[in-house]
Formats: sequence, C-alpha cells, structure tokens
Amino acid sequence: MDNRAEVREFLVSRRAKITPEQTGLPGGSRRRVPGLRRSEVAALADVSVEYYAKLERGNLAGVSPGVLESVARALHLDDAERAHLLHLAQAADGTEALTRPRRRTARQWTPHRSLQWTLDAVTEGPAFVRNGRMDLLAANQLARAFYHDVYHGAGRDGQQPPNLARFQFLDPASHSFYLDWDQAADITVAILRTEAGRAPHDKDLHDLVGELSTLSDAFRIRWGAHNVRHHGTGVKRFHHSVVGDLTLAYEGLEMAAEPGLTLTIYTAEPASSSEESLRLLASWAATENAHSAS
Repeated sequence: MDNRAEVREFLVSRRAKITPEQTGLPGGSRRRVPGLRRSEVAALADVSVEYYAKLERGNLAGVSPGVLESVARALHLDDAERAHLLHLAQAADGTEALTRPRRRTARQWTPHRSLQWTLDAVTEGPAFVRNGRMDLLAANQLARAFYHDVYHGAGRDGQQPPNLARFQFLDPASHSFYLDWDQAADITVAILRTEAGRAPHDKDLHDLVGELSTLSDAFRIRWGAHNVRHHGTGVKRFHHSVVGDLTLAYEGLEMAAEPGLTLTIYTAEPASSSEESLRLLASWAATENAHSAS
C-alpha cells in the first residue's frame, strides 16, 4: 500500500475528528474545515505549520519519536492509533529490502501438533487462531461448529483458508449470525487497518482489501474511515442457526511463538442460557463429526 497516501489519509481523518473545544481552543461557527486546522495541530504539537504540513502530506521518513508522540497527543490518539502511527513511520523509514512487496508463498502455515492439542483441550468454548487478515488458521471442534457458515462458505467459494472478513462483507448469512452487524463490521475493518499498518507490504492483505473494496460498499466506506483498534477483550452477541442466540465474552491472546497470530477463546457466563447453548452446540458438533466419520 502507498505509505504516503496511508499517512496522509490517516492524519487528515484524525484531525477531522477533534473539535477545537476538546483541545481548549475557541470554536465558532465560521470554521471551513471539520475538526482542527493544520495550524492548530502544529501549535498543539509544538512544531511549525510547514513541518506539520509536510507530515500530513505523508512524509514521515526520519521523524523523531518525540515529534510522533507530540502529534499523537495533539490529535488525542488512543493506544491503537499511536501504534498505527508508529508503524506507518517505521514503514516510511524501511529499506528497499524491507519495503519490497512480499510474494505469496505456496506453503500454507500449518499449526504445530501441540497447538492443535491445546485448542482441542478447550472443550467448553470456541477456540481458534487467526492472523491479521482474519484468516481462520486453526480451531477446536466447537469453533468449527460455531463458525459453521464461515467454513461452509469458504469451501463453497473455493476460498482457503476461511476468512472472517469475507464472511462479514460478502456472505448474507453474516447479517443473521452477528446480532450487532454494524459493530462487528467496524471491528473487522479496524483489525484489517491495524494489520495494514503493521504489515504494509503483505500481498495477500492487498488482494483481500481490493476484493472487499470492489464488492462491498459497506467495507469501502469503513476502510476510508482509517479507524484502527486493539482487539483483546469484550462481549459479542451472535445468532447460531442450530442453537439460537448467544452472548459470549472473548479474550484475544497474541502468540509469542508466532508473531502476528492471535489465539481467541469465546466463553459464556456460568449458568447462563448461552452456556447451555454452547453445550448443545458441542453435542451437535460431536454428532456431525461422528456422521462424517462413518
């Protein structure tokens, strides 16, 4: 992805979100731009207007950490946005070898046997491993049953591995599966945006973004917002075609042995209807697997 364009659009979008009142500056009704002016950001960051304008044109090469932090404070960036700005700056400073687009590798990533054993040991909740492109790379039996429509859609369309972003934006079944579809869509795009900053020359990610931008207006609009996030913990609501509504908490754990991959586990509140639904889903999955094996 074009680093200068990414930097420019990210900084402009963040500047547009900050009101003068949030920074202690006077507002007024005659402002011609949403959010702050460049001169106001420059003053808050204690840099010249000319220097900040250069940054906003997309030139982050050689910018010091202190200036990046000053800009982050001026724009009220959260932790995820700060990390994204740092990744963009690191990409701008990369050597030719580091910034050359990576080729696809024919060999797919295969989980170690011990990782699959670990996932299979989780029996009361869906557990799976994904990368920053939202590919499902490994899963326990309950996760495969939970994401039955994702796996089924991937097999039908010839997409390997199954991809949560494609399911979110290209499969009508996602509108039934995610009870808070807009929220889930926002999260999905923010994860992809974060990955684009971390791995700006990932060819597979380029292709995925191009595909979704072409085929989904909902994705294209969200992608243009340049929102990023750390996706570590929270609660989501689902409707599974077999067991009905589920409210599940999740924890996402970065894998130290495989940088860039995340292990996610969904759990239900003890003694809740969702916990009972997960038990029913596990029983259904075991029956389906037994039928498939026979």
